Amino acid sequence: MGDCPGSALVPPGRAARCPVDITLAVLGGRWTPLVLREFLRRGEATSSELSAALPALSDKVLSERLAQLTAAGVIERHRSASWPPWVRYTLTGQGRALEPVVHSMWEWGTARRDAPG
Repeated sequence: MGDCPGSALVPPGRAARCPVDITLAVLGGRWTPLVLREFLRRGEATSSELSAALPALSDKVLSERLAQLTAAGVIERHRSASWPPWVRYTLTGQGRALEPVVHSMWEWGTARRDAPG
């Protein structure tokens, strides 16, 4: 798999060059793939909807993951002009492009879960 540098992990603050590192930077962190899975199912969601779908996920971590995915261009944040204001997040084209990655993770995990022993 190509031209990844020998030291695959990139120190904080430095740009990743290896495609695997770039993908891991977006999907990194506990809960991130599951938050993304919810967006792939729904296309859009509020933080309340995500909290209901992932009840073991704390509000603090959910906020961090939403900020991470927004900064990576995977989702977009939309704030209403109404009162009280509400925020809705929508999946971007870059986010939709991660669907085969998450699907592969699902299939790999299913095979491991169902494997004897």
